[in-house]
Amino acid sequence: MIILINLIIKTKHLRKIIAIILLILFIASNYCGAERVSTSNENNISLNDSTSVVNSLPNLPNKFFNKINNKTSSLNKQLNKQTEKYIRKLTKLEARLKKELYKSDSLKATVLFSSNPEQQYLAFAQKLKKDSAGTIHSMGTEYLPFADSLGGTLAFLNKNPQLLSTSNGEDQAKNALNHLQQLETKLQDADQLKTFIQQRRNQIKEALSKYTGFPASVSKIYNKYSQEQYYYSEQVRQYRQILNDPDKMLMAALSLLNKIPAFTEFMKNNSFLAGLLRVPANYGGPGALSGLQTRDQVLAIIHAQVASGGPNASSAIQSSLQSAQQDINKMKDKISKLGGGSGDMDMPDFKPVQQKTKTFLQRLEYGTNLQTQHAAYYFPTTTDLGLSVGYKISDKNTIGIGASYKVGWGKDLQHVSVTSEGVGLRSFADIQAKKSFYLSGGFEYNYQPLESTGTATANSWRKSGLLGLSKIVSMNTKVFKKTKVQLLWDFLSYEQPREAEHFKFRVGYNF
Repeated sequence: MIILINLIIKTKHLRKIIAIILLILFIASNYCGAERVSTSNENNISLNDSTSVVNSLPNLPNKFFNKINNKTSSLNKQLNKQTEKYIRKLTKLEARLKKELYKSDSLKATVLFSSNPEQQYLAFAQKLKKDSAGTIHSMGTEYLPFADSLGGTLAFLNKNPQLLSTSNGEDQAKNALNHLQQLETKLQDADQLKTFIQQRRNQIKEALSKYTGFPASVSKIYNKYSQEQYYYSEQVRQYRQILNDPDKMLMAALSLLNKIPAFTEFMKNNSFLAGLLRVPANYGGPGALSGLQTRDQVLAIIHAQVASGGPNASSAIQSSLQSAQQDINKMKDKISKLGGGSGDMDMPDFKPVQQKTKTFLQRLEYGTNLQTQHAAYYFPTTTDLGLSVGYKISDKNTIGIGASYKVGWGKDLQHVSVTSEGVGLRSFADIQAKKSFYLSGGFEYNYQPLESTGTATANSWRKSGLLGLSKIVSMNTKVFKKTKVQLLWDFLSYEQPREAEHFKFRVGYNF
């Protein structure tokens, strides 16, 4: 009986153990099956299953597509306008050069102008006007990753309009893609024109080298032609950089779409980079890395080579690497100052003015400044709060206008009061003298109604003529870019009917 009871107890425990094991096996099999299904779905997910991932796309069509249309349309107009302007300039320079060279040697001039370059310039201008969206054969000598991503995104949404929430989303996607392709086509035309202008400049340079003597005006014309060729290339490069500049909306759209396997597969097969590099079918998988050395193997080879050089080999290599890195950074800074960064950078034989390729608004510089004046006669201690806008006529010279408001603080600490004490109108000019030091000058009208007698006058505007020195200090802030410290001499202060400050100290900040 005892044996039977023990057997029953053991059997009950055994049943419990078996039941627990079966439950664990059942849960594990379901988990593995679910994981296999999930993995299968991730590898073969359909667009309908992925639609839930992009539920936050309802706001995308109106804002996203409108922003693309505005940006591409603006760049398209600017590119057309600038290209026509440079073509007119170069055509006039060709005509002047032809006229001057015919005076020196008509036979050589005939050979140089046998291809009728004026007609070729005209043909380029007509082609740029007529060309619309077409097949994009090139992105230029510099790959533009965000422009490529933008084109791929629009092409994907154009083929999959069900991802867009609004009824006109498909039309908006087609319109945005068409605008982008039009701009890229125009950029291709601009690249062809750049190549022609560069080749033409080389032809002129070679032809001039065969002349035994020609007027100085010919050299001036050639130098001007060379400058215009450089500035047009730089202008097109800037338009490419603007197109390639990512915004938050594009990054947000890409982060959403990258969650859809169909989108990543589409980009892998249809992006411009994929067409250039021919990305293999197993890209990103384990098979793509077969035959390559592992990181540990590479490190082992490096350590073996370093050890063979002796105990000081490691420090010598590290010192050499640091020196090489410094040289590379210096070279990058020089290239950046020359407007480099793209593969088609043309080293100019003159010092370029970077402001030449900027628009009017881009050449404006906004600022504010403060100036405090101690109490005198009936006037309290005052502070001038000034605002200004400057126009950079070159990289070193700036002219501008401004206005100021004069705030009074009272006579002294025992008599503090905030009052309105007048206004002022200003003009100024800054000319770079050396590095961050500038020669500054300006003319001002300041309105302060009280005379030394304490009575108001009908004409209380006072003139100020300023000359002095300014020091520019760069700032690493998001609001203010530069600090300007000025010491100015008012050479008209001696003509004032009352005592005035002959020297003014100002601190300004540029946005």
